[in-house]
Amino acid sequence: MEYLGFIFGIFGLLAYLQIGPLKRRIQVLEEESSRTAGTPAFEKRAALTEAAKSYIGERVRLDLKEDQGDTDILMYGNTKHGGNTILDVDGEWMLVRIDTPKGKKEKLIRTSSVDRISVEQKP
Repeated sequence: MEYLGFIFGIFGLLAYLQIGPLKRRIQVLEEESSRTAGTPAFEKRAALTEAAKSYIGERVRLDLKEDQGDTDILMYGNTKHGGNTILDVDGEWMLVRIDTPKGKKEKLIRTSSVDRISVEQKP
């Protein structure tokens, strides 16, 4: 019976260690959103959102911030074997369809995690 308590204790510790970085990331996002209102960073994000709205329905290359990369976009969306298509955009989120060799995936991406959007050249 002691072993069972020890095993649950280990799982609890692992769960706690997993939540720590997520909690810090949420705090950083909250601080950033409260700090950037009315600043050049806020204006850059607004300009990026407007650019994304103009690219709805087109294949684009999405460059994400270093600490907020998405594996599907990095492995498939920004390569010659796949692509990213912006489906919808609002103030804080982008709905993107990622074409992979196995099919299509739709993902929601925060506009604050996107560093740059560029239109792909058609072959």
